[in-house]
Formats: sequence, structure tokens, C-alpha cells
Amino acid sequence: MTKTKSELEDSTTLITLSELHDPNYGTMDGGFPQKDRNMFSDGVTRIDFVLVWDEPVNALKPVETEDESSTQATHRTWRTEYLSRLQKAGLHQETKEIVQGKTKTMYVLLSAPWSVLCYYAEEIGLRVPLQVETTQETNWSEDVLQNLHIKNILAQQVPNPPPDYYTCQFRTNKLKRFLGHENKDTFFKTTQRHQILYEILSRTPYGALKRGEVGIARLVSENIFTAAYPLHEGPYQMPRAPADPESLNMRQILYQYWARWACWKKYQPLDHIREYFGEKVALYFAWLGFYTGWLLPAAVVGFLLSLFGIWLMVTDVPAHEVCSNGNNIVMCPLCDICSFWNLSSICYTYRAGLLFDNGGTVFFSIFMSLWAVTFLEYWKRTCAVLSHRWDCSEFEESEERPRPEFTAMAPTTIRNPVTGAEEPHFPETSRCRRIVTGNMVIIIMVAVVLIFLLAIILYRSILSIIISKSRNAFFIFSAGRIASLTGSVLNLVVILLLSKVYTYLAHILTRWEMHRTQTKYEDAFILKVFIFQFVNFYSSPVYIAFFKGRFVGYPGNYNKLFGVRNEDCGASGCLIELAQELLVIMVGKQIINNVQEFILPKIKTWWHKRKLQPAHREKGANDQDIVSPWERDYELLVCEGLFDEYLEMVLQFGFITIFVAACPLAPFFALVNNWVEVRLDAQKFVCEYRRPVAERAQDIGIWFTILEVITYLAVISNAFLIAFTSDFLPRLYYRYTTEGSLKGYIDFTLSVAPNNFTQSDMQCRYRGFRDEKGHHTPEYYNLLAIRLGFVIIFEHVVFLISRMIDWMVPDIPEEVQIKIKREHYMAKQALAENQSLEEALLEESPSPTSDLRYRGRSASPRNTDSPPPSLTPVPEDKAEPV
Repeated sequence: MTKTKSELEDSTTLITLSELHDPNYGTMDGGFPQKDRNMFSDGVTRIDFVLVWDEPVNALKPVETEDESSTQATHRTWRTEYLSRLQKAGLHQETKEIVQGKTKTMYVLLSAPWSVLCYYAEEIGLRVPLQVETTQETNWSEDVLQNLHIKNILAQQVPNPPPDYYTCQFRTNKLKRFLGHENKDTFFKTTQRHQILYEILSRTPYGALKRGEVGIARLVSENIFTAAYPLHEGPYQMPRAPADPESLNMRQILYQYWARWACWKKYQPLDHIREYFGEKVALYFAWLGFYTGWLLPAAVVGFLLSLFGIWLMVTDVPAHEVCSNGNNIVMCPLCDICSFWNLSSICYTYRAGLLFDNGGTVFFSIFMSLWAVTFLEYWKRTCAVLSHRWDCSEFEESEERPRPEFTAMAPTTIRNPVTGAEEPHFPETSRCRRIVTGNMVIIIMVAVVLIFLLAIILYRSILSIIISKSRNAFFIFSAGRIASLTGSVLNLVVILLLSKVYTYLAHILTRWEMHRTQTKYEDAFILKVFIFQFVNFYSSPVYIAFFKGRFVGYPGNYNKLFGVRNEDCGASGCLIELAQELLVIMVGKQIINNVQEFILPKIKTWWHKRKLQPAHREKGANDQDIVSPWERDYELLVCEGLFDEYLEMVLQFGFITIFVAACPLAPFFALVNNWVEVRLDAQKFVCEYRRPVAERAQDIGIWFTILEVITYLAVISNAFLIAFTSDFLPRLYYRYTTEGSLKGYIDFTLSVAPNNFTQSDMQCRYRGFRDEKGHHTPEYYNLLAIRLGFVIIFEHVVFLISRMIDWMVPDIPEEVQIKIKREHYMAKQALAENQSLEEALLEESPSPTSDLRYRGRSASPRNTDSPPPSLTPVPEDKAEPV
């Protein structure tokens, strides 16, 4: 309820600004910039956004059916209404038409004038610069190498580094306080102009609000518009003639110094990424690079432990006993129709199991648990530095605006108790009911995953029986291994298919829940999908690690499920099967994803260009310089966000921490994959995707909480893996109770089957600590007590050290805290007069009896100091223009 004061000028100097004015503030180019073709036909008006749709060349020609005619007429009416309302919102428009055979593609170029930019910049709280920050930023690895006097081969000089500023929220009547205010064309950065345009496009209705007919997202989803996107800053290819690096546009710089494969060993230019794609994309690549760098020590330690396992394969005493016993030890059948087998037949697989199951497993499990905690603590510090440098340190608490879709569709408004402004509101009780309904869907889908898991378990058992009945000796001998491997591959296929179905379902449920901000919307969506994906991806490894072979029984008294004997571990134990399952799911998924990310975008781009090629031929040239920027960008793919990228990495983080005791090489495979992943993702964003609308973010969101939960689960999981699945504790117990040697250990771990199990005098052995009557021996109970004690001690020690690391490493570096305080002081000084006026007006305004108002009734004006553009109110539930 404050008065607009655009006409008033403040004569008092509230803050002394830096004299280091940046003449290029708001631009993407430095040096001698290339010709900007993102302009209207007048060569002056900048293109901020492009809307596209396809229609027949002869729009008056009747279509085939009455339904199609009605649909096209409705779409045409909605398009006309939407564009009319955008024009009334103050946006400049220019239409381009490209004919392609029987179809023509319509491009509407949009541009926001200065008055609209100022109004919405203040409305959505954009931050603009007050003073240049001259402190040189470095990263942790650069500091370490410098202190060790080692040449830093990772560093590179990237041209046109974006300067760092002290900033505050934009106010129109304080315009002269901000850097670069003399040039209205470049005052707002290109990404900020995109944000303003997207805000207008997202909250503009084209029909009835009660039916949710609002916003560009729904118009595109219903194919009323085929695309809506901001333009790239020119081509990414380097100029044919030699050019000064300072003259390259930002997209060319990102390609040359980031997206090329030759840059795999260089630091990522995070400030350039943020300048071009926004904070959310930049934070993803910052986290991915940070995570990849921290994988290096984990991969080195895991690789060394694997070499230790190779040495054990040659020197291990129990392995020598297995391989040299000949036919002396006959083992009981592993299934109902399987035959007896000799222990020496598993010589090679037993030795291979030592790669994963050895004394170094305990050390590596503790190491990875502490590694995960330390990694997260130092990422919090890095994230705090980046969020402050990129002006997002208080984004979620005080600056984040309601989602445009929520603003348009919320049924009521309520006065914000902090700002006093009227804001859209959705009843919390209604949202809770919808969230509960969505959670029921999650439970149903998790049950579906468990049903598929049970089906795969039965598949392995039945396939083993079928193979065992065959007459081929090789297949009979390898029945269990073949069933296990094919079951892992089948499980991977089921996982990928169910993931696609549930992700689509989660999108629908989260939109229905009506979350107020984009952060809350994304957190709710991510949590839904991750809970499902966690069960989907980890259910099979958890079953093999902790349940398979635990409820089998003993010879003569086997437990059965649906008439089929419960699945037992393979001849060489469950741990090597777990390692196989992890490698198939983790590495297989990584290979499939990388192939998809490398090949599918290129195929889709080629097909899209092929469909649009006739338009270029009609122009008589194939030269990219002649094709207009909006046409060239229309050929690119739609950026589908960062959810899939984060999900892939977080699931990978779970594999290398929760089950690392079973596969020390997992961090090494993750490191190799991530080196490839960084370049694939960079190429997609720079070369193959349309430019996404820049989004602000304070951190990586709920993904960090998920990573913390995974870290705690990893400690518990590794403790139980070592205690109950690995041979580490039985070997340690045997050494302690004997002369300190492992001689005779194999005979110690094998029990003799009851006399009534075999029809002949031949005795068979099986894994377990039982007597000849099937009762547990004292050694079983001693080992059980040791295992439980180990789990408790392991967890307490690791959690204690983790808490100490958390306490010793502050979340925000001291220098960042000082910068934040200084920025608060500068912003307070710059806007002090405004704030005093607002407080006075708010105190004078009468408090309403009820803060809740229904949409459409009179409400207090927006709490802003800039005048709105010349708009006329639009009735909410009418589809015709006003």
C-alpha cells in the first residue's frame, strides 16, 4: 500500500559507490563483440523471447473431420487471446512466417520495453549491482597446489570473466544508485530479461482461470504453441577467421573452454556458466565437478585395495585349501533337482571373491563413510561461497516469489505478515489432503516394485531348475551363475521401464498439490521420485546382501516359497553375487545413460532439422549466417531440466557408499563415468539444447538432504555387510580361537548334512554352523554376538568421528560471513529512505479483520515503488479480449 514515487529524486547521497563502473554490465560480450542478430527488423529492439506454432498454409481450407476443425479453431482463439493480453501487458511483438511445403511456421518475437522491465524487476525482486567486488576468487585445489609449489595444469585463462558485485534488490526510484544505470539497453542482463519475460508469459491467462487456462507452460503442453524459448547469444562454432578471444560471444567461450572433450582436465568456468544459464544450472555443474574431484582419492584407495585383493588371490590359505582338496569335499545340492558337486569346482570364483571380500574391506568402509561426511561438509562451504558470490544466499528465505502458475491458479489471497503485500494463497488443509493422496500412490508403486522383485527371485529359481534339467554339462555346471546374471539384466530393464512410468505420474501429482514456490514444488517432486527410485534400484542389492540365503534351512529341512525352495547364495557366496549385481546395475545404467545422452540428442536434432530443411532450401542457402537465430534455435531440443542429471548422480552416490564394502572398484567406475558426464552435459546445454530460462537457486535443494540420508544409511549398511555377509569376522574369530593361522578354516565353516538326507553312505557338506541334527552350534552363537557387537561399535565410532568433522568444519567460511554483513550494510544504506517510508505507511494502514480474500475481489495494490506499465485489468474467467 505504498505510494509510487518514480517522479521523486533523492538529493541525499546515501552511499558512496565504487568509481569502477563496468561499461559492459548486462552484456554477454567483451572486447569487440560480434554483430548481434537477436533483433527486430528495426535493428534496435532486442528479442527477449520467441513463441512458435505451426499451422496449414491455407488456414481457411476445411480439415478432414469436424473434431479437428473445432480443435484448431479453439487453439486459434486461445492464441489470439493470449497474444492480445501480452500486448496489453506492454510487450512489443513482431511476427515472422516461414513456409514449409503445406505447413507454415509462425514465430512471434517478444521484447519488453524499459517501463515493463523496471516494473517486473521490482515485482520479482531482481538484484542489481551497487559496487564492484575486487577480491580474487580461488578454489580449494588451486590453493593446495599453490601451497605445494606444484604447477596447476587444471587452470586456464577464460576470456571475459564476469565481474563480481555487491548487489541489492532493484528499486526504480533508486535507479541512479546502481551501476550501469546510464545505459537502459544493457542495464538488465540478458538472463534477467528472460526471467521477466517468462514471469509475464507464465502468469498471463488465455481463458478461464477456474479451468487452469493460464500460462505458457500449459499452452505448449496442449500444442497451442509448439515452442517458447529465449535465444542463444549467436552460434557456438568458432569464427572461420582468427579472432581475438575477447571478441567471442559467451556461447562460443563456453564451447571453446568448457564443452569440448579437450577440456576434460581443466576447471569449469562456473562464473561464465552462471552468467549464461543462471544460478541453478551453474550450481549443478559446480556440484558435479566438486563431487568428481572428491571421487579421485576414493577411486585411488579402492583401486589399491583391489590390487591387495589380487595379491590375496595368490597367497590366501583358505583359497589354497579350496583349490587343492581334489574331490575330498562333496557339497550338498543347491536346488531340489541339482546334483552333488565338489568344492574344488569353485576354485576360480572363490579366488575372484577375494577381490571384494578381504581384510581391507573394513578399512575401506570406514574410509568411505568418513569420506562421504567430509565431502558433504566441504560442499556446504563451497555452496555458501558460490551462493553469496552469485547473490542467492538469501533467495529461499526472503526473495523467492510464488510460482507463476500458483499465482494465477490460487483461489484466494492473503496478506504477507512480513511484507504486508497481498499474495496468492492455497489452503493448507486442501494441500495436505492432496499430499496424502499422492503418498498413497507412492506406496502402491513401491508395492509394484516389490512384486517385480519377487517375480525376478522366482525367475532365477525356475531358470536354475530348467537349466539343470538340460543335458549340456557346461550349462548344468553354470546354472546358478547364468540365472543370477540374466536376472540382474532383467532387473535393470524392469527398473528403467518403471522409472519412466513413475516419473510421469509424479509430475501430475506434484502439480496437483499446488506448492507455492518453485523450490517447494521441485522438492516435493524430487522426494516422490527418489523414494520410488530408491526402492526400485536398491531393492535387489538389498535382498542379495541381507536376505538371500538367510532363510534356506538345512539339508532335509529346506524352507520353501510357493512350493519352490528358497533361493540360496551361489557356490562362492553372496558377496560376489552382490558385486556382480552392483556392477550390472550401476555400470550398465551408466553406459545406457551415456549412450542415450550422446546419441539420442544428435538423432533428435537431425530429425528436427530434416523436417525444417525445406524452409532453408526455399531461401536458397544452407549457410547458418542466413538462417535467422529464432529458426536456428527452433531446430534445437527442449531443455528438460536437471532432475534426471541429479538423480543419476545421487543414485550413483548411493551405490558407491551404501554397498562399497562389496565393490571397492565402484568409486573408480563412478570417476570415469563422471569425467564423461561433465562433457556430455556441457555439450547438451551449449550445442544441442535451446537456451533455458535462467533460474535462481540458493543450493542444490532437497538433493543435499537426500545425500545426507544416504550417508547415514551407508554406515549402517556397511556395518551389516561386513558383519553378516562378509567372511571377515568368521576369519577373525577362527584366527583368535586357533593358533592364529587360517589353516583348516574351510572345514570350520562347513557342516555335515543329517544322515537321513542322502540315500547312500555318502556324506555331503553345506555352509553353516550346525551339528549333524541341524541344530546351531556354540560357534554360531559366539559369532552372532561378535557380529552384533561389531555393528554397534562400527556405527558409534563412525558416527562419532562424523560429528567431530561436522563440528570442526564451519558451514560458512569467515570471509563469506564478513562479505554478507557488508552487503547487508550497503543495501540498507542504499535503500534506507525507501524502507523508512514503507514502514511508516504500513504502520498507518488499518489492519483488516480477516487477512484472507477470495481472488477477484478488491485487494491492496502491489507493494512496489515503480509504476505499473499501462495495463487494463483482465477479467479472470472470460475468454474473450477486453
